[in-house]
Amino acid sequence: MCTLESERLILRAPRPSDIAGIVVWLGDFNVARNMSRVPHPYHEEDAEMFVAGMGPHREGKHFSVVRKSDGLFVGGAGLQQGAGGMEFGYWLGTPFWGQGFATEAASRLVTYAFEEMEQDSIHAGWFYDNPASGHVLAKLGARHNGSRMRECRARGREILCHDMLLTRADFLRKQAH
Repeated sequence: MCTLESERLILRAPRPSDIAGIVVWLGDFNVARNMSRVPHPYHEEDAEMFVAGMGPHREGKHFSVVRKSDGLFVGGAGLQQGAGGMEFGYWLGTPFWGQGFATEAASRLVTYAFEEMEQDSIHAGWFYDNPASGHVLAKLGARHNGSRMRECRARGREILCHDMLLTRADFLRKQAH
């Protein structure tokens, strides 16, 4: 597993030392409600399975996001092959919202997908009531690619999800500005 760096963040393989942070941040319903596969309540066993590479996230590349300045675990990011192609996602604990960390982590992850994994396009989804995630994707250059109902385990029902498509060309064009 590789380690990715950006200006303020390190994206690295999940470690057992991340479990406590994962449990606290994903145990917050305000975080879990914005993700499709995360249950609520979120337990230590869920985090242990994730770190061990088991459970619904066993395939793909998943990273812990840590702050460079102090090594604090702040969230996660990942890439996974899905029915519609390569999908990426990211999440942060609520204390780290609104600081540009999501955009920074997502941008580094996307760069990795295009440069190292040689993807031509990738996609991500955001639930209709989480417009901040939609803004992150738009900043990267992603374009709306349809909407559909998608399961949200934390909420226990399907939620309207907007799919965003990001091509290598659109990402590079956005980075140039």
